[in-house]
Amino acid sequence: MTEHQNHPNPDDRSDNVEKLQQKVQDTIENIEAAHDTMKFASSEEKEKIKDKNHRREEAISGMRAEIKDEARNQQQ
Repeated sequence: MTEHQNHPNPDDRSDNVEKLQQKVQDTIENIEAAHDTMKFASSEEKEKIKDKNHRREEAISGMRAEIKDEARNQQQ
């Protein structure tokens, strides 16, 4: 039986900004799709969708702040 050594993967953050931007875009698309779904939803479902979209908007705000941090780190 051979002994395997575990080595951590290198921390490659070179594409973090692009990945975060894609996540923001995906989340915006989810918000838009949820708005379309609300047309056919009951009042209870509409409230749940509104709550979820609010959480999505908060997540977008956090991702945008993280994008700024990552962009600054890449410039240094």
